[in-house]
Amino acid sequence: MRSIKDFARWYFSRGALPYWSILLLDSIFVVFSGLLAYTVHHGSDATFEVFYPLVLTLGVFLLCFIVGFRIFHTYQGVMRFSSFSDLMRVSSAVIVAIVLVFVVQWLFSASDWLIAFSTADVILMALFVIALMWTVRIWVKTIYEDSLHTTTLKTAYILGIREGGVALAKNIRASSESPYKVMGFISDEQDADMKHRRLMGLRIYPFDADLADFMKRQKISTLIVSPLKMGLLRENEDILNSLVDAGIKIMVTPKAREWDGKQDLDVRELHPVAVEDLLPREKIEVDMKAAADLLHDKVVMITGAAGSIGSEMVRQVATYKPSHLVLIDQAETPMHDIRLMMRNRWPEIKSETIVADISDQRNMERIFSTYRPDYVFHAAAYKHVPMMEDNPYESVVNNIYGTKIIADLSVKYGTKKFVMVSTDKAVNPTNVMGCSKRICEIYVQSLDKAIKDGKVKGSTQFVTTRFGNVLGSNGSVIPIFQEQIQKGGPVTVTHPDIIRFFMLIPEACKLVIEAGTMGKGGEIYVFDMGKPVKIADLAKRMIRLSGAKDVEIKFTGLRAGEKLYEEVLNDKEVTLPTFHPKIKVARVREYDFGDVSEEISALIKEAPEKDSMEIVAHMKRIVPEFKSQHSEYEVLDHKEDDNRK
Repeated sequence: MRSIKDFARWYFSRGALPYWSILLLDSIFVVFSGLLAYTVHHGSDATFEVFYPLVLTLGVFLLCFIVGFRIFHTYQGVMRFSSFSDLMRVSSAVIVAIVLVFVVQWLFSASDWLIAFSTADVILMALFVIALMWTVRIWVKTIYEDSLHTTTLKTAYILGIREGGVALAKNIRASSESPYKVMGFISDEQDADMKHRRLMGLRIYPFDADLADFMKRQKISTLIVSPLKMGLLRENEDILNSLVDAGIKIMVTPKAREWDGKQDLDVRELHPVAVEDLLPREKIEVDMKAAADLLHDKVVMITGAAGSIGSEMVRQVATYKPSHLVLIDQAETPMHDIRLMMRNRWPEIKSETIVADISDQRNMERIFSTYRPDYVFHAAAYKHVPMMEDNPYESVVNNIYGTKIIADLSVKYGTKKFVMVSTDKAVNPTNVMGCSKRICEIYVQSLDKAIKDGKVKGSTQFVTTRFGNVLGSNGSVIPIFQEQIQKGGPVTVTHPDIIRFFMLIPEACKLVIEAGTMGKGGEIYVFDMGKPVKIADLAKRMIRLSGAKDVEIKFTGLRAGEKLYEEVLNDKEVTLPTFHPKIKVARVREYDFGDVSEEISALIKEAPEKDSMEIVAHMKRIVPEFKSQHSEYEVLDHKEDDNRK
């Protein structure tokens, strides 16, 4: 017994055996099965009488089996990682072999050196071969998983017993790279009839408050969550917290928000659950066919193409196979990454990765005259509130002047549609950045109206999309919190009551594309961002999920221009429904383009000679609802109130 264990350890400590050794073993099974089948039907005495001709016959039959083995590559797999598909290949190879055996017997039926095998003999021989080949493969796999490899595999339960859970379990069993051993399934209350039954030979257990304690008693280290059960985990915070506190690793798939129940799930894509997976939001469904029809074979320009939103826009637009992508950003290294991405993933699409400043009017004119884009997605902007609060001149030059240049050139060069990415900070703005984006909204809206009224010659339609924070964007709170937790804290939150809306970058970009391409011009589209999230609660959950101990949350006070909550509408705006339940159109005040253009042009012209206070005062005249908070510019609001008195 000890020698068998020693041999097994030696075998499993090596790489895969050479293919010839597996082929040799299977060949021995063929000859042995032939002898056994003939003996069963004809008796041992008859077998011994024709033993040498019988062995010669089986040698010929073996050639037929080797042909089947070669066609289905039965000897090239690693037996310790054998899967159901491997067993099916064995069966298919044997079926091909016995067909060839019948052909050989028919061709040499008159020969006196070939022993005749009846149909029953051949079929019985085939069954013996399949049984032996299956048995050895299953036996080797079982020994590998249940004895020698048990110490390195992580024991796991799978949450979900429908399509997602079963797909994960099958992939884990079939994958040679899987670090998990599935020990059972967890069923929620909707599957009550399945509790304590078996699935794929494994027990099904209930999803309840005792789950963490039960898994600890069973020595289960990991809970793998089906993509269809992420909502269940989000809705049961107490159970989630108890699992985390018990040291149980929770693994999820990156397709959790996109999985349609049909795609393959790859165990290699599993990753530890992150806070963004647990935000209380519904999956956003977007029908992109109409957008695809519009963008296909068109020239599409994307500004801010190297940023968080812009780069995702590039990826999504590229899937619709435009004839040409014109990508603009002033960040050189990120743009180089975009260039490599386009070259590797979409080499068939013509793409220009241009390092340029959108406020450089002469260069932008050259680019527009060269490429004449059909669609422009304008995502370029300075977005960090504290930075723009300290640098209002840059917000005027980059955000406002840059947008004006791109918008005016779109009209001049016949762009069909201009889609601007705006922000909820443009609503009742309390900071310079938000006000600059609101001025951009006003400009493109009034320009669209002027075109429709015949006051400006052109045909471009201008659409604005307005949404809140996107998860994973540069400078968002989650990567900042992650870095602070890794350093041992403290995690800094500005205020215990501050809340924000969140959306995933791919979802936001899909809505931008759909709203932009569906809009007729002049609309401000507002996205349903789901439920707001308290930032302090977000920090607490991230600390808990990280497993870090004694990490403090420190409240630092609201930053300049920051407010406790963001809005997607101002006090006088109302929304109307659209083609998508998650997209509303805001009914906003209309502005005269002549007045707006004159006022904005004056702001841009005067900005280089004015100080920050004078620049912000001018911005407040354009956007009267701009009321500064926690900022040095609050004195301007007080002066205005005094003047009214």
